[in-house]
Amino acid sequence: MFILGISCFYHDSAAALLKDGVIISAAQEERFTRIKHDKAFPEKAVEFCLKKNNISIDDVELIVFYEKPFVKFDRIINTLQFQVPTTFSLFRKTILSWLKNKLWVSSIIKSTLNYNGEVIYSAHHESHAAGTFFTSPFKESAILTIDGVGEKACTTIAIGKANKISMLKEQQYPHSIGLLYSAFTQYCGFKVNSGEYKLMGLAPYGKPIYKHLILEHFVSYNDQGVIELNMKYFSFEKGKSTINKDFCSVFNRNARAADAEMDAFYFDVASSIQALIEDIIICLVSYAKEITQMDNLCLSGGVALNCKANGALLEKNSFKNIWVQPASGDAGCAVGAAYVGWNHFLKKERVYLKDSLKSQVYIGSSYSNTQIEPILKAYNLNYKNLNEDTLCDSVAEALHQKKIIGWFQGAMEFGPRALGHRSILASPLFSDMKKHVNLNIKFREGFRPFAPIVLEEDSKTWFSNCEVSKYMLFTYKTDKKEAIPSCVHEDNTARVQTLNKDENPRLHKLISAFKTKTNCPVLINTSFNVRGEPIVESPIDALKCFFQTGMDILVMENFILLKEDNLEVAEVLTKKVLYELD
Repeated sequence: MFILGISCFYHDSAAALLKDGVIISAAQEERFTRIKHDKAFPEKAVEFCLKKNNISIDDVELIVFYEKPFVKFDRIINTLQFQVPTTFSLFRKTILSWLKNKLWVSSIIKSTLNYNGEVIYSAHHESHAAGTFFTSPFKESAILTIDGVGEKACTTIAIGKANKISMLKEQQYPHSIGLLYSAFTQYCGFKVNSGEYKLMGLAPYGKPIYKHLILEHFVSYNDQGVIELNMKYFSFEKGKSTINKDFCSVFNRNARAADAEMDAFYFDVASSIQALIEDIIICLVSYAKEITQMDNLCLSGGVALNCKANGALLEKNSFKNIWVQPASGDAGCAVGAAYVGWNHFLKKERVYLKDSLKSQVYIGSSYSNTQIEPILKAYNLNYKNLNEDTLCDSVAEALHQKKIIGWFQGAMEFGPRALGHRSILASPLFSDMKKHVNLNIKFREGFRPFAPIVLEEDSKTWFSNCEVSKYMLFTYKTDKKEAIPSCVHEDNTARVQTLNKDENPRLHKLISAFKTKTNCPVLINTSFNVRGEPIVESPIDALKCFFQTGMDILVMENFILLKEDNLEVAEVLTKKVLYELD
């Protein structure tokens, strides 16, 4: 039985395919359209899921949409009407948008996909909760979902047992931890629903000296993690902005312009809101432990991608085990929606997944050597076809010589992290490597940290209490900053990915070869893209990114291309693409 899960129309549209209770394919629409955070109906992602598994839409028995449109429409309209007349134009625009497509999801699905089967709807937070619990290894667990807002819920606590999730507690809009964090994202000059991870990366450069000011004016919370926003300072209900003049007046400084210089004030603001968010989440987790009495915790929602907060939770040890869905944002709701169809709607027996990169994230598109080589020939590129041992040894030596590598292997990752299949790799041993990769490869802000990827067998030696961390979702402390300066942050922490031989044998072999040459089992691993661009999906995407940046070597499956051997290439590969900056 095939079940298709779909999320779309707001940001990070995606599709996921379930076969007999097991997720087999999933992808974000942005990877195919090359529009970051694409919100359009995920027609191309659906096409990929079907094509990869050699089925047609007629083989799909159930499609599940990730939220309930009429409930969300009711909340939005009720919110806007209370702000009239200031929201009149927005009210009109919203009505037209919803009447055009967002209310008629079932019709759009059936007409776009030529689908004649059943379409059902999951609640937004039910999709989040299902996406994390049913991909976890736990038979029972507390479930905490924190995001901006779904239909009405912003934070929920649930309990999962076997094939059923039961909601216990809910905090509704507008009192949202996610929207609070997004407000400070905008204030510090970053794009909402895109730049929150930048705010998190900025925080360690500052000190939380404004935490008391934030609590005095913007938000209060109790020991259960229930928050109350002072709506005097926020404008997201009016739809045009998350913050207003009153917000800025508290700090006596305007919001930072996106292209303005970043100074110490914004470092401290970022540090303050990050510290406060961690305090609130710790209260929420403690309360979830109290009311569920579970040993396990599953996290989802966009806020669950805050790896620094997740690292703080590990240190608290409230739960014995913590699982975070690798695609915790709205893209991952496509996975959750499909599981809602299988476990809740059809009441099928749950199929437990092994916690594995192969089953959790390496479920996107892939390209074989026989598919890649004709593309290289078509563009008259100079390349070599190497066996795996020679390839890994050559790349390891290049990394040792300070070369930057584009690494395109196997099935594309599902979720926001590049976990070794669509990655840019570099040596962490050079103190200037972070600045070089940020400015000359990624074309992004110089303060942005890089994540280390480390051999699983060496992880505890290099990062404190880190045994297994496959998905870059937790930060760990380290005393190795002098040894690997380019992937340890200002607070001596790092967002670690551990790698074992079974889940990614080729990359494991590469890092092992690098370790042989340098005595270091760690590489910088960052996503294969530039600022504003989705992670590369195809060989053509990889070639364009390679030739338009300062990367030195491109590896696609067994083929290796050196930039110095390809100085004159087709204009289509070198012509700069202007992406909207995030």
